[in-house]
Amino acid sequence: MPSDTRDFHRWLIDIRRDFHRHPELSHHETRTTNRIIDILGKMGIDTRRLDGMTGAIGLITGATSGKTIALRADIDALPLTELNTSGYRSEKDGVMHACGHDAHATIMLGVARKIIDTGLMKKRPGQVKFLFQPAEERVAGARAMIRQGVLENPSVDRVIAAHVTPQLEVGKIGIFENLGFAAADRFVLTLTGKGGHGARPEECIDPIVAGAHFITQAQSIISRNIKALDAGVITVGKFMAGAVSNIIPETAVLEGTIRSLKKTVRTRLIDRLNDLADGLEKTFGVQSSFVLHEGVPPGLNDKTVSADMFQAAAAIVGEENVSYIPPVMGAEDFAYFTQARPGAMIRLGCANHDKGIDYPLHSPRFDMDEKVLDIGVEIFYEAITRYLSE
Repeated sequence: MPSDTRDFHRWLIDIRRDFHRHPELSHHETRTTNRIIDILGKMGIDTRRLDGMTGAIGLITGATSGKTIALRADIDALPLTELNTSGYRSEKDGVMHACGHDAHATIMLGVARKIIDTGLMKKRPGQVKFLFQPAEERVAGARAMIRQGVLENPSVDRVIAAHVTPQLEVGKIGIFENLGFAAADRFVLTLTGKGGHGARPEECIDPIVAGAHFITQAQSIISRNIKALDAGVITVGKFMAGAVSNIIPETAVLEGTIRSLKKTVRTRLIDRLNDLADGLEKTFGVQSSFVLHEGVPPGLNDKTVSADMFQAAAAIVGEENVSYIPPVMGAEDFAYFTQARPGAMIRLGCANHDKGIDYPLHSPRFDMDEKVLDIGVEIFYEAITRYLSE
């Protein structure tokens, strides 16, 4: 390995580990934004901050005007306490880069450096725009960036992104041909009953029992109200009620998520949850308030962009290591970018089973084989080169 290649690999690792040691939650990525601005600025890349929010934009201009390709990287972390014991573990209790956003930002910074080091844009027309997006975990950053005009001046023709995944071994690449991620909506169900003594439930209206019924019956919506070949998920992840073991509380609040890949399925799930919530009033005598918070739409790749990313990845890791993969039920607010412009997100394998690096995303033990950083840089550099040469 030439010394400059080793130096570049070390540079990538140092940046990723710095981000990993200093994670920041959605809307609070101040240090991360400052680091990105500083790194891009030292390369001589034009940068700007976003108005009233974290995140940054970088722009590399080519020899002449032409097409503009944008690369998006999310930069926020999760409210999670890291359980790894590595020298670069999170230094912030309760906050961790457990979804790989430290790698995403590092890869795109690496692409920027390689463009500058090779003088790529001195030889080609067009522009390369870098979008460092805050608040992906709150599915809020993408829309806010688009409203600030990040896809204009110059107008973006194509937008691409990556997400690391421990479901694939490092060196393996997954491509969503079209549908990639699920739509995600959030709901809040508030049940109001009549509180009282736990020893005399007949004098009360128990919102906990009503809430428990809602949770179990919601799963029958999946098995009995949508086609077996259609995908849908209903999960209640939060149930708040009571404070003492012998008191039936007045209220219970449940919060959950709805995932779907089709509009018809999404509508059906929402309608049936509403029906179920209404039915609790007759069955248990509670007052029921079901509030839906519409979330991110399905993540759709443009088929042409996906095919181009397949070829770019194959040129780097070999066609035998690249495959089209089925959609996942996770959500991604990159979907707002691909609603606005042709684009694609790919999956970069980051697992190394031999080294025990295979914990899932959002795990307090998540980590990655850092070879994924170099692979990601090479694939996106190749994608840019091909697109701006067309």
